Amino acid sequence: MLRLSRSDYEKEGLSIQMAPLIDIVFNTLVVFMALAVFNQLETELNISVPKAKESKSMERSAGEIIINITKKGDVIVNERGLGMDDLKAMLKKVATLFPNQPVIIRADEDTYHKYVINVLDACAGADIWNISFATLQEEK
Repeated sequence: MLRLSRSDYEKEGLSIQMAPLIDIVFNTLVVFMALAVFNQLETELNISVPKAKESKSMERSAGEIIINITKKGDVIVNERGLGMDDLKAMLKKVATLFPNQPVIIRADEDTYHKYVINVLDACAGADIWNISFATLQEEK
């Protein structure tokens, strides 16, 4: 009768190595911290968006363009002030590279309607139709 013996390695049993586990946790933490910083950079802090009764919180999708419009009509994208010609050129480049590009318009609640229409015209000229407006949910 043939008898198989277990090797010394098999006798030790399972062990968890902590160094790779700590590396994975640390890298995950760094990624989430970087995402949080970039998320805050995309929104202008001095813009107060209007409140709506029927607003819904939506999940952010990757690659969204957030266009901020201040009370004075200044257009800000990625912390850069853009004129209408620059905005149109940027949107056309993005639309050719990424079809069906989502855009979020964050206009201040005191912004004149004509500034929002100018941004909508720039989006339409670039053939971008996936547009959302940022609002806050009205307190109940």
